[in-house]
Amino acid sequence: SREMAKSTQLIDNEVFRAYATYTVIVLLKMMLMSLITAYFRITRKAFVNPEDTASFGKGESAKKYLRTDPDVERVRRGHLNDLENIVPFVGIGLLYALSGPELSTALLHFRIFTGARILHTFAYLIPLPQPGRGLSWAVGYSVTFSMAYKVLKTAWLL
Repeated sequence: SREMAKSTQLIDNEVFRAYATYTVIVLLKMMLMSLITAYFRITRKAFVNPEDTASFGKGESAKKYLRTDPDVERVRRGHLNDLENIVPFVGIGLLYALSGPELSTALLHFRIFTGARILHTFAYLIPLPQPGRGLSWAVGYSVTFSMAYKVLKTAWLL
């Protein structure tokens, strides 16, 4: 009963609710990249596993579909970039949300990161000319670094 009360208090925390909301948004966006990869694999008929080519024939006729495709690889690189940036945001963002930031500052961090990652995905998939993708990556990375600094400053009194 006591543990349940602590969980309820956390859910009542506006900063934590904001963190949860924006974390779910970026995680769903990252999951969408898996579906986009599958779409590109199917429409480009570019697979990496022999069993995935079974519906296109057997034996040698199916082997031609075991190949790489530039569009599939581009989507995969975007997904990998999400993994490299969203996973740290989830961990650092949680610690940040628990470090007692002002709601307005926390919302700014979470919204900027989320917007930057969505823009980064569009810049990767369309593709938009540089420096659009690079700037959107740098903005999101800077937000995560800013939250990490706040956590360290709070925890270690830097």
